[in-house]
Amino acid sequence: MGLLSATAGITANRYLNLQPISAIHQIREIPLSLSSRLPTSISSVSVSSLSSRVLTSPNSRLVSKASVSTASDAAVSDNIGNILGDVTIFKATGEPVFFKDLWDQNEGVAVVALLRHFGCVCCWEFASDLKKAMPRFDAAGVKLIAVGVGEPEKARLLGERLPFPMECLYADPERKAYDLLGLYYGLGRTFFNPASKKVFSRFESLKKAAENYTIQATPSDRSSVLQQGGMFVFKGKELLYARKDEGTGDHASLEDVFSACNVPVA
Repeated sequence: MGLLSATAGITANRYLNLQPISAIHQIREIPLSLSSRLPTSISSVSVSSLSSRVLTSPNSRLVSKASVSTASDAAVSDNIGNILGDVTIFKATGEPVFFKDLWDQNEGVAVVALLRHFGCVCCWEFASDLKKAMPRFDAAGVKLIAVGVGEPEKARLLGERLPFPMECLYADPERKAYDLLGLYYGLGRTFFNPASKKVFSRFESLKKAAENYTIQATPSDRSSVLQQGGMFVFKGKELLYARKDEGTGDHASLEDVFSACNVPVA
């Protein structure tokens, strides 16, 4: 292992306080500024050796549907609408709800935005952008559904402090939908992926979104901070658009989402 890789590994261990899997709850969130100080030439050996020490979720390789507009290598099952429908998540108020009950499963158009977790400041920024886009979605009859990792009370913290409409906000504490959709998970994706560098070009936007931010919105299960998000558009059960976030802050272009939903140009 080279000196740069070793240095990055030591730094990440210090910030994450990595322990064996039996003590995964001791993981800590890395400050956003860390990635600007880490070397860009981190070897895969260094990242994989760190990632192997945290609890990972399966990222199953699913069959790609040719007619679906995809990005970031987001291959998903052509039956994902049916599969996802039986997943239980929670309203921000705490009541359980099936995915299939969130929008009209015949002809309704829904944008399903899966945030990383409720304690991620980049997700507060993206949630702010989604809120600004709601008038366009509403005018086109498109339902916006924002899902985050964490307990319902963590969702309420984001909803109350950002603020964000509670009726559009849902919690997936066990990351069931994330696993079914094959969204990325792990140390490398979260802190070492080149796609994450783009957050530094959005400093003012992040600063604005973080005005009422609280780290208390971070999930109780600290391993969840290594989860990445994604964006999906459905018409009924048919998948129209799918995109996996490559790294922290690598969000879908809302213009691409508007196009997939046939939302008129503003």
